[in-house]
Amino acid sequence: MTSAPLSALPFSLVATDLDGTLLRAGDTVSARSYTALATARAAGAQHIIVTGRPVPQVRHVLDRLGYTGLAVCGQGAQLYDTARGVLLHSVEMDRELAEVALGKIEAEIGEVYAAVDQEGVDAAMLIGPGYRMPHPHLPTVRVRRRADLWAAPITKVLLQHPALDDDELTRLARGVVGHMVNVTMAGEHTVELQPPGVSKASGLALAAELLGVGGPGTIAFGDMPNDVPMFAWAGYGVAMADAHRELVAVADEVTLSNEEDGIAVVLERLYG
Repeated sequence: MTSAPLSALPFSLVATDLDGTLLRAGDTVSARSYTALATARAAGAQHIIVTGRPVPQVRHVLDRLGYTGLAVCGQGAQLYDTARGVLLHSVEMDRELAEVALGKIEAEIGEVYAAVDQEGVDAAMLIGPGYRMPHPHLPTVRVRRRADLWAAPITKVLLQHPALDDDELTRLARGVVGHMVNVTMAGEHTVELQPPGVSKASGLALAAELLGVGGPGTIAFGDMPNDVPMFAWAGYGVAMADAHRELVAVADEVTLSNEEDGIAVVLERLYG
């Protein structure tokens, strides 16, 4: 894989995923990464966070960063103004469509375990029977029946299967309901169903328009298949060292891992 001479590329927007990309273990950001982002901003670039997490599960990270810009959350379904604490845009997932999609998937591969992210800046993540939370430190509410998942508006559905791995579950679910909903894998044990047309790319494009930046002026960092649409939209995509093979296949460059400050390495070269 070849790399373009980054020093010659006029990137005015730095888009970073969080889990497995900017964040280290324990939802922390290293001093080196923090300094590299500050250097990029001082040079005139804007930084935007683009994450699969919904707003309630990411605000503590934004606060720790001292981040006051726009944040694309919920896999592109939410555009959050951190300075004002308000949602500028939110895409609700039709709950009847979600139920139908789940039914079709289970008819094909057997029982799946489900969770949902409810809509809103203070909404809960509801965990259905059998679902194992990949990030146990994040706040969740466990419900007894699947029907309870549909009690209030949602932005997405999260799936797990008792036997299939994430790649196989994603492939099979996409084959069954990919014409109805967007199916993506966002991380370990995190296969998601979203409203059609919603992705990190759609959310980032909306945010970039408000910031006056286009795709060619954007450099994006990520590690999982849910970052593939964002890489397709951005002018330059950088995958982390331990990124999923689907993202590596479409990346312009592979940097070091999140634990080795892979983002900082590139930003220092670009802006330092």
